[in-house]
Amino acid sequence: MSASVLICLAHGTEEIEAIATLDLLVRAGIKVTTASVASGGELTLICSRGAKIQADAPLVAVADGDFDAIVLPGGMAGAQSFHDSPLLIETVRQFHLSGRIVAAICAAPAKVLVPHTLFPIGNMTGFPALKAEIPISQWQDKRVVWDPRVNLLTSQGPGTTMDFALKLIDLLAGKACAADVASQLVLPAGIYQYKDLV
Repeated sequence: MSASVLICLAHGTEEIEAIATLDLLVRAGIKVTTASVASGGELTLICSRGAKIQADAPLVAVADGDFDAIVLPGGMAGAQSFHDSPLLIETVRQFHLSGRIVAAICAAPAKVLVPHTLFPIGNMTGFPALKAEIPISQWQDKRVVWDPRVNLLTSQGPGTTMDFALKLIDLLAGKACAADVASQLVLPAGIYQYKDLV
């Protein structure tokens, strides 16, 4: 049975992080549902650079779904909307408590996970300019950080989205699947492509 992922979206979400993650997951055969966290329930969201994204459903309609992972893209305004949504925070908490993967990138670790103490234990990274907002005991200056103790995946920004999505594919569908997706992308040197592990 295919894995399934919930990607949360808000006004101000970073386009690259949302769309590239969605694209790679779909390439891997993973079922993706996008959920709007907009307070008004609207499904058409204006992202950080003005692109419009249409969510599949409002978060309230899908929060209790049987997903294997939840993804929180960054973007400062989008991350602030996540921070301000009690439903989003409780949804992330339930994913964490049930042992499912929480994946956050860019501004989301510092603006959502840390202020709500969702992961008091767990190594993480995030947008480098927000490093001071993540506890020094948890911060790791890496493109992608996976902490299997708490099933937390984090990454730094738009330019690390491919690494982030490929690691999520690895976790949900295996290294061979991640390598297959990576082989389709003509990735630049420096992005881990799983070539030597299959």
